Amino acid sequence: MSNNVERRRAITAEDLANIAVFAALTAALSVLPGIPLGTAGVPLTLQTLAVFLTGLVLGGTRGLLAVALYVLVGLIGVPVFAGFRGGLGVLAGPSAGYILAFPFAAAAAGYVAQWLIPARRANDGGATNARYERTGTYTLRLVAAALAGFVVIRIGGILGLVVNARLPFEDAFLADLVFWPGDLIKVVLAAIIAVGVHKAFPRIAGTR
Repeated sequence: MSNNVERRRAITAEDLANIAVFAALTAALSVLPGIPLGTAGVPLTLQTLAVFLTGLVLGGTRGLLAVALYVLVGLIGVPVFAGFRGGLGVLAGPSAGYILAFPFAAAAAGYVAQWLIPARRANDGGATNARYERTGTYTLRLVAAALAGFVVIRIGGILGLVVNARLPFEDAFLADLVFWPGDLIKVVLAAIIAVGVHKAFPRIAGTR
């Protein structure tokens, strides 16, 4: 890998714009009506799709910043969380662990994507590695990266259920298990969409 790829650049105005756009995208997908699942009262929403996609498209650092911005806006009172909720009160609810895990999940997906597809994370305009895209390996590597974010969300969500919902660990795990099929589908969707975004806007990807 060249020194140009390995070197980390300062956050630019373009980066800040992308961070703001993906924070807004996460908010937009989050406020769509959720489907309550299980006994814990945590709704199934498109938040996780936005979180995975943000990490895969922007990379680790910018993905972290974008989703952290979304979470911060929600915690200061703007109703951008599922069910048009906002404010610090959500930290006392069963979804708190999931919400707090979102920025770290985006970061995990982004950093693993950068590690698995280093040729794609260049500062020269982001030339595509066509071999990966022809064989499908590119998409599969992004699926693997999104799975890192999936694991982070599981950990945060289960811990939140243990603390706020007062559930034993086993019950919290089973409550979270209800969301696995939907979130795994969103992992695949995020990878497929990210490949399309990388092709259409190669400059978005960078060494972050």
